[in-house]
Amino acid sequence: MASSGQKVLLITGCSSGIGLRIAVLLAKDEKKRYHVIATMRDLKKKDKLVEAAGDAYGKTLMLLPLDVCSDESVKQCINSVKDRHIDILINNAGVGLLGPVESICMEDMKRVFETNFFGVVRMIKEVMPDMKKRRAGHIVVMSSVMGLQGVVFNDVYTASKFAMEGFCESMAVQLLKFNVHLSMIEPGPVHTEFETKMMEDVAKMEYPGADADTVRYFKDVYLPSSKDIFEAMGQTPEDIAKCTKKVIESRNPRFRNLTNSLYTPIVAMKYADETGGLSVNTFYNLLFNFGPLMHITMSILKCLTCSCLRRRTISPN
Repeated sequence: MASSGQKVLLITGCSSGIGLRIAVLLAKDEKKRYHVIATMRDLKKKDKLVEAAGDAYGKTLMLLPLDVCSDESVKQCINSVKDRHIDILINNAGVGLLGPVESICMEDMKRVFETNFFGVVRMIKEVMPDMKKRRAGHIVVMSSVMGLQGVVFNDVYTASKFAMEGFCESMAVQLLKFNVHLSMIEPGPVHTEFETKMMEDVAKMEYPGADADTVRYFKDVYLPSSKDIFEAMGQTPEDIAKCTKKVIESRNPRFRNLTNSLYTPIVAMKYADETGGLSVNTFYNLLFNFGPLMHITMSILKCLTCSCLRRRTISPN
């Protein structure tokens, strides 16, 4: 139970990666400002979180089961919180999907949307009425740079993030009238066990339904380039946790929060040309014409990212 003056903070998807690191960082807050409710679908996977939380577990951090894909589970989770009072909701639960779209079945596509989009909608619907009634609250959504810029062979995952960005951008206007803030956290590549395993798995898979050229472009062009991007631009879950903490502690939290300044020129390029041709053609050339130079390109991009661009992001440091 939260102590007097503590903010009640609920986080989804805390079994590993970003969710785990956010939960631990806030539970170990030196001023003990937060009572953290960390959730995960399967509590049998709690060991990593409990170990990382240390003495905070059972004091400033508690665990609840939650499946964001289930209306009943969401309602039951929020009902188990005293007075259903949530000061800060951090929507972190998500799944990825990578590969040629011809080889991905519709059920797998629906599963991504069920978690990444409808899961967020379920959580917001459940906590929003109380926040509006109290005229206070902060909803944080873990989005992605892919919610702003499409990435080849990430078609379905990107679409789920675009949908979420549109939903939240619309909701943010209404919520401000009730003094409830809504913030998007938009990381680029993040080094997690989930990402590493997914990249290893997709490299070994067969892709029935996709033509040989498309499979070759995916395995021999996209995957090596993606590895270069991760090595040159990747952040850690701890970085994203620190950025998220800054956002929830801001007096005037921003709606969009890019965590990686190296992506600022990429996003800016998209909005510099309303026809879309600039970004589409640039990514095409980077991938298919200048693939062998990708590593050099990443180094150049680092040099181009000056302090004025970094001010447009939320720095973890």
